Amino acid sequence: MSYIMHHRGKVPNDFSEKIDLTAHQKAADYTIAKTKLANLSAVIGSTILALLTLGGILNIIADASNSYIDSTLWAGVALMMFVFIASHLIELPIDIYQTFKIEQQFGFNRSSVSQFVKDQFLQLSLMLVIGIPILYALLWVMGEMGDYWWLYAWLLTVSFTFLMTWLVPTFIAPLFNKFTPLEDEQLASRITQLFERCGFNSKGIYVMDGSRRSGHGNAYFTGIGNNKRIVFYDTLIESLNTDEIEAVLAHELGHFKCKHITKQMIVSTVTTLMGFALLGWLKQQPWFFDGLGVNQVNNAVALLLFILVLPIFTTFLQPISSYFQRKFEFEADTFASTMAKPEYLIQALVKLYRENASTLTPDPLYSSFHHSHPPAGIRINHLKKLAAATP
Repeated sequence: MSYIMHHRGKVPNDFSEKIDLTAHQKAADYTIAKTKLANLSAVIGSTILALLTLGGILNIIADASNSYIDSTLWAGVALMMFVFIASHLIELPIDIYQTFKIEQQFGFNRSSVSQFVKDQFLQLSLMLVIGIPILYALLWVMGEMGDYWWLYAWLLTVSFTFLMTWLVPTFIAPLFNKFTPLEDEQLASRITQLFERCGFNSKGIYVMDGSRRSGHGNAYFTGIGNNKRIVFYDTLIESLNTDEIEAVLAHELGHFKCKHITKQMIVSTVTTLMGFALLGWLKQQPWFFDGLGVNQVNNAVALLLFILVLPIFTTFLQPISSYFQRKFEFEADTFASTMAKPEYLIQALVKLYRENASTLTPDPLYSSFHHSHPPAGIRINHLKKLAAATP
């Protein structure tokens, strides 16, 4: 945060003609406010974890579940769902402050209290409807499939992930937002031609009413196989012209053409297998439970502890992940420059930086550790080199 504050008083030279000092300072202040809240959220999360484990609360909840529920399997499901829902509710004030204080203060919040409550209700309902069956299935596999249960659990999880990837755009996302086919015929024609040049098949181009909740603009791919679709926030459509939207979409198609999504899915699949194999070993080690202050030794507790603690011990992988994600962004930009003029992507990014209040001067060390996208200045300079090399 000190780095951002130090550079708050001057717009970087690469952006001085497009972004004024007021917008630059707004982005700095917005980033600092979000970072402070994220740090607070991390402290709260760590406190919850410490209370659950070393504080003995997990033992109390597990004892209560076993006392009131005869089935060991259902008692395990109840234990895990209770912890997940309770953690969500404890952290809810952070979300409320983020939405109605920070986002409101910087002019991005468009969500009403009733909309926020509805979203929370839907999230908790989906957590129950989706979470209970998958947890039951995982705990059943852990208890019934012998020494190699972890292999079956991995297959179940991967299958479930693919199923959800297919279901989300058609059945789940519409619960939260309205998706309408793109009506701008000129833009739709340009996008269709771009698809043809890239060899990309999509089930549709949709506009999402993102403005119902936020002033931020975005675009994304969703779905899998023949269920792939392109989604634009209505705020993005309003912010960018046709050339700029085509350039942004060309960048997203770059991820598809460079097989970034496939690579990420392979890495995720392999790491999930490694995770279940590790859990298969850990749940046989008394120190895994004793070291975390837990006296209950069963499949549900082992799985819950693993889910809660794993992020702490994989933090060292974050810079590696960030490095490859930033590499993918450069590769997607390079591909986009072959499908649309780099100047249009530069224009689009500058507009998005300004309108989304993205800081132009992130701390280099923090950015290299946490950020999936290159810093604004580095990315724009890369695109300028591509533009200079383009005939």
